[in-house]
Amino acid sequence: MGELFDPLFGMDAVAAATGDRAWLAALCETETALARACARVGLIDAPVALEIAAACEEAAAGDLAELGRRAVAGGNPVIPLVDELRDRVAKRAGEDASAAVHLGATSQDVLDTASMLITRRALDVLLPDLAACADACADLARTHRDTPMAGRTLLQLAAPTTFGALAAGWGSALDRGRARLSELRSTLPVQLGGAVGTLSVLHPNGLDVLAAFAEELGLAAPAAPWHTDRTTITELAGALGTSAAAVAKVAGDLVMLAQSEIAEVQEARPGGSSAMAHKQNPIAAITARAAAAQAPGLVATVFAAAAPELQRGAGPWHAEWPALTGLLRATGGAAARLRDSLTGLRVDAAAMASNLAALGDGSGTGHSGEFVDRYLAGRRT
Repeated sequence: MGELFDPLFGMDAVAAATGDRAWLAALCETETALARACARVGLIDAPVALEIAAACEEAAAGDLAELGRRAVAGGNPVIPLVDELRDRVAKRAGEDASAAVHLGATSQDVLDTASMLITRRALDVLLPDLAACADACADLARTHRDTPMAGRTLLQLAAPTTFGALAAGWGSALDRGRARLSELRSTLPVQLGGAVGTLSVLHPNGLDVLAAFAEELGLAAPAAPWHTDRTTITELAGALGTSAAAVAKVAGDLVMLAQSEIAEVQEARPGGSSAMAHKQNPIAAITARAAAAQAPGLVATVFAAAAPELQRGAGPWHAEWPALTGLLRATGGAAARLRDSLTGLRVDAAAMASNLAALGDGSGTGHSGEFVDRYLAGRRT
């Protein structure tokens, strides 16, 4: 969204990890790692790999707009980037050395691997925010284990519960989403298959290069190329969408409970209005909802792109890049803004008691406290 809207939706930190400059750096890092892997296996000389690494470092600081314009002809930015790297290496070390750039790879290998680097870095921003949100919910559940409030179904007063039980439900969902994303982060794979996924140019050393390539980047070495098996991406999309939904649930409840007519919670730093000085808007929760609301459509795009034709998707693969990037930003932004909303949240137990009295139901809160205890005891932190 850019400098105007990214901070509003909490996306500024995750945007730095997923922006165009970050993508170019990841593409260059991938090419560097491939050259080093080939050198480790003995397919190119170590000095040539060093020249390629130097060219990649220079290219990473290059003109993004120009690279984007040159990407149009071939349909992806790797093609002009490789041309640029070969030109740089040829000037530094000769034409023979330039032939070692991008050895055995195809554009999808580089772009898919770069997407895994981008994902890992975005998750390194996103996961601490999710963890902080879950911890805040656990603290609320612990503190308000026995704070009675009116439960509401279909937005109408229903029966008694506790605020602790509500917060425990929030935290449980956030914990599950965070755990799944953490699991996926630890298994993000490189991609290396060559033109049609056979590593024919690197045969018979292809599998050794693949292992070294993965080690260079700290990513997993897959059993086989996944250029037409997009479940790596759909699993990510599903997990990101699930976490976004968990955030949206909490944020939506906070917005509801902060209404003037209910007034059971209030953010520590509510937002104002340009026209009404009395307004105390739960802006952090509102913008967390807004960021999370962008996730479902992006998840759908990723899944729609998950059936590429034969050995290379003609359109589906291309649609995946901006959708995954946007999904990382939407989920990361939602988590960041929810963290702001929950930090210092003010819970008005007296207002809860007053609203509960209007319900006139003396049946009690059932096993609410015990459910809170079980949630807290079973948390995976």
